[in-house]
Amino acid sequence: MSPNTSSGDFFKSNVLGHPAGLFTLFFTEMWERFSFYGMRALLVLFLTSSLMDEGWGWPRVNALALYGTYTSMVYLTPIIGGILADKFLGHRKAIIIGACLMTLGHASMAMETPLFLYLGLTFLIFGNGFFKPNMTSMVAKLYKDHPEKKDGAYTIFYMGVNSGAFLGIMLCGYIGEKVGFSWGFGLAGIFMFFGMLQFYLSQKIFGDVGLPPDRNAVAAIAGSADDMTTEVNGGKLNPFTNVDLILTCITAVGALMDCK
Repeated sequence: MSPNTSSGDFFKSNVLGHPAGLFTLFFTEMWERFSFYGMRALLVLFLTSSLMDEGWGWPRVNALALYGTYTSMVYLTPIIGGILADKFLGHRKAIIIGACLMTLGHASMAMETPLFLYLGLTFLIFGNGFFKPNMTSMVAKLYKDHPEKKDGAYTIFYMGVNSGAFLGIMLCGYIGEKVGFSWGFGLAGIFMFFGMLQFYLSQKIFGDVGLPPDRNAVAAIAGSADDMTTEVNGGKLNPFTNVDLILTCITAVGALMDCK
């Protein structure tokens, strides 16, 4: 497929009325959600289980505090990942970077040492920041010329989210409890790696969707930031206002203070 292929050309050969690229995103997101929820199903259980059960024997309050801090940061970093992708990296590179970081994060947690646990959680936090916002953006860009099909596309896409979450909780939870926690964390990492590999090898199917932004286009967007009616990439420019930034900072600080 030509690298200059537009999003409309994807519908010349489709599956169930949708471009094949949607199903690549479907399975990539499914395996990411498998790893994300699979690890979450094990984290507190691993930290609070007794040493005889191969856990660390942490008090429940400490384990939940760590879990809460991790969860709050996971939902904060997508703001950073989205900005970097929009201005510099493009959606594809951001997704691959995020998937690599999350694979390393799950592999680190499988080592079951304090250093690798915190290192793994850090990788997962920043990896999710790069990955999560750009997957949904890829779906939106894919359907830029077919807005009437976008609702159906997101319905299919989120079926992958729910399927991955269900399978991850069931399989990683079972393996972690019955075989060993390191095996459960490792299983999450294996499927995250498969999702990354699938997306990386099938990039050509997306044509020019998700490539790094044109520098001139970025400069034009920045120069017209005060014009709320400017049309950019088929949609209206809607930059963050100072009030938005202040509220984001207050929310982030409040979340971190609440987790202590």
